Amino acid sequence: MDIVGNRNLRSMWDDLVDKSASQTFLDFEGLDGEARRYTYEAFNTLIDRTANLLLDLGVRKGDTVAIHLSNSPEMLMFLFGVAKIGAVGVPLHPRSSMGECSYAIQRTEAKVVVCQPDTADVYGDGGDRVHVRHVVLARSAEPLPGTLCFEVERDARPARLSHHASVLSSDDVAEILFTSGTTARPKGVVITHANMIFAGIFVDWQANLTSCDRVLTTMPASHVNFQMNALMPVVAAGATLVMIERYSASRFWRQAIDHGATVAQSQAMMVRTMLLTEEQPWERNSCVREVLYYLPISDEEKHRFERRYATRILNSYGTTETLVGSITDPPHGDRRWPSIGRPGLGYEARIADDKEREVACRAVGEIQIRGVVGRTLMRGYFDDPEATTAAFTSDDWIHTGDLGYMDEDGWFYFVERRSALIKRAGENIAPAEVEAALEEHPDILEAGVIGVPDPIRDQAVKAFVVLRKGATLTVEQVEDHVRSRLAPFKVPTIVEFVPSLPLTRSDKVARVSLGSSEVSVALGSRHDGKEGMA
Repeated sequence: MDIVGNRNLRSMWDDLVDKSASQTFLDFEGLDGEARRYTYEAFNTLIDRTANLLLDLGVRKGDTVAIHLSNSPEMLMFLFGVAKIGAVGVPLHPRSSMGECSYAIQRTEAKVVVCQPDTADVYGDGGDRVHVRHVVLARSAEPLPGTLCFEVERDARPARLSHHASVLSSDDVAEILFTSGTTARPKGVVITHANMIFAGIFVDWQANLTSCDRVLTTMPASHVNFQMNALMPVVAAGATLVMIERYSASRFWRQAIDHGATVAQSQAMMVRTMLLTEEQPWERNSCVREVLYYLPISDEEKHRFERRYATRILNSYGTTETLVGSITDPPHGDRRWPSIGRPGLGYEARIADDKEREVACRAVGEIQIRGVVGRTLMRGYFDDPEATTAAFTSDDWIHTGDLGYMDEDGWFYFVERRSALIKRAGENIAPAEVEAALEEHPDILEAGVIGVPDPIRDQAVKAFVVLRKGATLTVEQVEDHVRSRLAPFKVPTIVEFVPSLPLTRSDKVARVSLGSSEVSVALGSRHDGKEGMA
């Protein structure tokens, strides 16, 4: 028996209501300043009412429910309401396109979709709209034609879970999380009740969370970073979740202080945009002891951020398939930035070559993780046994597709995604390394690097550069800057100045989009071959 045992999300909530009924579970802040607060007991009642609504709509154990909502209390009501009856949640990003929604819903055969006014036009019977048996409209006082008004329907249901709810096991599926699909069609990562509970326990260890903590997040609620690394740790500890509907660089740290946050989630874009804001004398007055962090930034950015905001970054590495930052800075003792840490509780990690052999210290290879399927690792990819089999090595290590190395003391370092490597005249070039060098220039705000066809060298290095406001640079100045930091074969031979970079829904540079032949038009490129300015 493992640390989860046969617990499930319903039994976890029942225990929380018994032990933490009056404890604040959720503090929500909306875009318009809307503020809502719920105790564990009050929120559990709303979850049970939501579950009863779903039962009345014919949803049963194993059925799928698509949840197309932005960060909101309603999103959480459905996540847990679905899980409480043994159904399977399919969270959709609020900015998902009609095609993305249609793909996920048709793949999973969702019986019900829950949406909000700004996502409702995707669903219906007319034209190219996505057809679903029941469309429930949340966050709206009035139903739209063909929809059910969630708040009205929910409040008409009993406050205690119906006896029709099925018996649950920790091995039952709770969710299907679709990956961002930057290189291919998104895969549905199957998440069990045990996965979610383990993730909560793991991050409680990783960040020293207790019931006294207040965890602030602006991460999309449809994403693994929110669900496994903020929501579930809060529930596992009986702590408080501070949920902000959308990130704002100018408001984020003020919100952290006003809400008394002790732990906050962040990412590279957030760190960089916060550092661009005007420094304020009150910024060092927060209670935030850890910023949970999952993407690389420069040494200079890391030190500036920690010094300015009087906090520290907890670095880690994970994927949707591994649930959490399975390689992580330890909660106690030394950290070795820019290392992504060491394997956390319940995981093993190694660096391996293409023949699945562990490589020597400091040799670059694929980062591979080993754990327990359905407990510390995903159960598999939804309805795709071939992809599931391909995700694992012959000795049960999961492929991450990412490159890294390990030092002599067992600390791991992230290098780059394998699929993004540029091959130039027999040399392998990591785009992230070139991007980091570019972004060390004081006039460069952001950079994206890809490989483009070269008839002689296989690929050439192309850089898309976003300049800081008012800055001017020439192509030659950019090349000289990189040449002073990296080997000559890594210097971009093509530089394009653009006003912005395309991002994935996870706020990573969408290199597939950069590689599109239409990228210059889409970005409104101002590159004249010689000079760029902003």
